[in-house]
Amino acid sequence: MNTEVKLIKTKLGLLNLSEQLGNVSQACKIFGYSRDSFYRFKELYEQGSGLAPREVSRRKPNFKNWIEEAIEEQAKQIALDFPAFRQVRAWNELKKGVFISPAGICCVWLCNDMETYSKRLKLLEKRAAQEGLVLTETQVVALEKAKEEKQAQGDRDLPSGLSRGSGHLLRWHNQRSWKYLSTNLYRYLCQSYPG
Repeated sequence: MNTEVKLIKTKLGLLNLSEQLGNVSQACKIFGYSRDSFYRFKELYEQGSGLAPREVSRRKPNFKNWIEEAIEEQAKQIALDFPAFRQVRAWNELKKGVFISPAGICCVWLCNDMETYSKRLKLLEKRAAQEGLVLTETQVVALEKAKEEKQAQGDRDLPSGLSRGSGHLLRWHNQRSWKYLSTNLYRYLCQSYPG
């Protein structure tokens, strides 16, 4: 039995139960539908055959909320031209000739999978490799900075003075800075290294 048939049976069951009970509100409460939906199903059933109460998608696009194609392209282009910019800074650059809000820029970036700095850099690298783009100075600086951060990522999560030893053991170099550690790590170090 496919899902469409199951939906039709559920909706017909709702109509039948309301007739049996003589109470639309109670039938809707049992089935988990609103009364508005019940009357919509009833109207569809009365208009057509038994297959009339099909799943009707009520979501229609609201074209007033859509961003124009040209503005969307400019928002995507500024994300590639200046990958380090966030929405407000990109908006400040675009507002000189284009009407879009920072939230609109965020929506464009979300729809095109470029909402984070790292995603914009990956997209920039991909486009530069595919299309042979000549990178600007800001793009090169952003890519170099990301590579440096990637290389230094191994010890970045550790507090200052703490480094990884062999076998991923943690060593503490400066005991005066123990107060900056989390409580659990501080207790562990105090028990392991008394004095």
